[in-house]
Amino acid sequence: MARLQRVLIANRGEIACRVIRTLREQGRTSIALFSEPDRVALHVLMADEAYGIGAGPSRESYLNLERVLETARQVGAEAIHPGYGFFSENEAFATACAEAGIEFIGPRPATIAALGDKLAARAAALRAGVPVVPGSPGPVDSLEDVRRFAAEIGYPLMLKAAAGGGGKGMRVIRSDAELEASWSMTRGEAKAAFGDDRVFVERFIERPRHVEAQVLGDTTGRVVFLGERECSVQRRHQKLLEETPSPAFDAATRQAFGEAAVRICRETGYTSAGTVEFIVDEQNRFYFLEVNTRLQVEHPVTEMVTGLDLVAEQLRVAEGLPLSFGDTPPAPRGWSMEARIIAEDPLRNFMPSVGRIDRVRFPQGPGVRNDAGIYRGYEVPVHYDSLLSKLVVWGQDREQARMRLVRALDEFVIEGLRHNIAFHGWLAMHPAFAKGDLSTRFLEDHFTPASLRPGPEASSIGLLAAALHEHQVRQRIATGTSSDAGEARSTWKWGAERGGS
Repeated sequence: MARLQRVLIANRGEIACRVIRTLREQGRTSIALFSEPDRVALHVLMADEAYGIGAGPSRESYLNLERVLETARQVGAEAIHPGYGFFSENEAFATACAEAGIEFIGPRPATIAALGDKLAARAAALRAGVPVVPGSPGPVDSLEDVRRFAAEIGYPLMLKAAAGGGGKGMRVIRSDAELEASWSMTRGEAKAAFGDDRVFVERFIERPRHVEAQVLGDTTGRVVFLGERECSVQRRHQKLLEETPSPAFDAATRQAFGEAAVRICRETGYTSAGTVEFIVDEQNRFYFLEVNTRLQVEHPVTEMVTGLDLVAEQLRVAEGLPLSFGDTPPAPRGWSMEARIIAEDPLRNFMPSVGRIDRVRFPQGPGVRNDAGIYRGYEVPVHYDSLLSKLVVWGQDREQARMRLVRALDEFVIEGLRHNIAFHGWLAMHPAFAKGDLSTRFLEDHFTPASLRPGPEASSIGLLAAALHEHQVRQRIATGTSSDAGEARSTWKWGAERGGS
């Protein structure tokens, strides 16, 4: 296949910026799309070309399949990178790209279809000999079916949407009394979110870890495992902080885990980047959960420890080339963590926040990477995901990575809207997190809003207040209204003098 020179990014925000950077490094043309509220978004300003595709709501712009493809054809795009979210796991979109003669940078449409349905993916895992959580072999058709499985495998249970994702269409049931209402609500959520009300039943594991495998496959049939990522710190089934490697895994567990992930991918003929997700119980037994057939939000931590550019590998695969490293991927080195910096208020049950960013200061220094989609003066729109930035750190070991994260969070300032920087500061310093004692119930077990300390913004406000006070004192002395000229010697100045600087 010829080199893909003109690549359209069918996404927005930080992931669009991240893809643009790799395209620019490789001398390829980056083509951005934007909705009306995103006209001056960072990905639009960074791209070589940018084209408007509609109004703010996603269905009128980024999720308008016909408009996205028509724009791609009109501007001569040879390939489309979907990022994550939007069309990234959409079989119909991948098929439409192929029919239009445009390369979809991701798995084949048939693979997306086979793994996008949780029940089909579960069946593929069983064929590959990978353990799955005990539950129904297919969708449950009635409330009586749910009662029968409850009797067979016991409580607690989880009802899950067959076409689900992103934490939607999931509900834990702990007793017979909850069955009827949970059945009705879960099916309703599944229908509203995915247009598909099929649900299935699984045994609910009380305090699992959520650990996933990063995989890459090429068109030669090669599939490799690039290490695991611990994703257990979550709220409402959505991840907040990820790290690699998992503090729970030893070498033997890691090997078995990676082999299981690769078997599932080979079973389905997987190509490009993907993530095989598992839950892990307190005995470190892992069970298949699902496959995300796309680049994952948390892919930078894998890049930090392997030195690979996963977008660059996706481009190679899309061009029919083998993976850049052959059969043996680089051995992971060190430890990496990623904190999702989100416009939400941890003090109000993580409610989303919107508004204008009045001030921003990004962290810097050794081992720090910041994938952001914002700048000072940017207006965060109401229509889209509230992720602002991904703060990624690397260290020689987990403790160095953790303390680098603490330091970087202390440097990170965003003013103008609510965000979760202070929450991540609390998390990184929590004794249980420091020990690697994690589960998907970490927040329920440990978090209270009262425990949040002021973030860097509060320190900045303190400095401004001190400067204002100093100015007022000097003004009083100058006008003769102060009774003590000694007031002019501020504690800030005394501190500098004593420090000898």
